[in-house]
Amino acid sequence: MDLMFTGIVEETGSVFALRQTTHGVNLTVEAGLVSQDIQTGDSVAVNGCCLTVTAREDKLLRFDLLAETLRCTNLGQLHEESLVNLERPLAANGRLGGHFVQGHIDCTSPVISFEKEDADYRLEVALPPQFAQYMIHKGSITIDGISLTAASVLEKSFVVWIIPHTLEVTNLSTRKAGDLLNLEFDLLAKYLERLAAC
Repeated sequence: MDLMFTGIVEETGSVFALRQTTHGVNLTVEAGLVSQDIQTGDSVAVNGCCLTVTAREDKLLRFDLLAETLRCTNLGQLHEESLVNLERPLAANGRLGGHFVQGHIDCTSPVISFEKEDADYRLEVALPPQFAQYMIHKGSITIDGISLTAASVLEKSFVVWIIPHTLEVTNLSTRKAGDLLNLEFDLLAKYLERLAAC
């Protein structure tokens, strides 16, 4: 069975090193909480992308990013000291605080605007037309590994509202207009589309 995540970010890690390899990039992330019970071969969602830990040394976790991963995600834009959202897979007896997330990024899409309004923050993201059918008002969307709710779906974009706590415990505080975000659309919507086509 595939691993599942919930989109509830456990912590932000910091990119410790990036090294080009013959097949892609070797990414090393420094993490506190997430690294405590992780072993080589385990999976971790990094900005929502399910990656395999290829080596662990104390708080440092190493991942191999292949060309396909770099092409389909925003991980290729990381640099040393970049903050990344981290989540371990859902335990069988764990709480499902967000929604079912596979860690399979559908696409990247740019931030249109990210502005503070009263106590909260309004984030508008471009909606690629080939994925628009998966977005509904109050539906679930995973952005850089964060489970969020679509507050409104517009013709070419969608809006989510970010509370101060989410801004504090994720890497969204570093995001600005034009930045590419990893998007994973709701798994249930994809299954319903498939069933409707049968």
